[in-house]
Amino acid sequence: MIKYRLRCSEGHVFEDWFANSSKFDELNAAHELTCPECGSHDVVKTIMAPNVKAAPVQAPAPACASAPMCSNMGCPAMQNA
Repeated sequence: MIKYRLRCSEGHVFEDWFANSSKFDELNAAHELTCPECGSHDVVKTIMAPNVKAAPVQAPAPACASAPMCSNMGCPAMQNA
């Protein structure tokens, strides 16, 4: 199943579920899709952002007290990270 955000020629926006992406094309070509607000059969898909979970926020790396003397592998602040 796939959910699309749709818009009719009158500007009404609504959502509907379809068995797959080609089913929308099939129903739309046959003028079987109808705006629930005005009854228009002139319907198009709109841009829809996917529902993606954001990555968890991580704490910043600890500041190194001896920054001028650190190297990437020998930094004492990074030894416990």
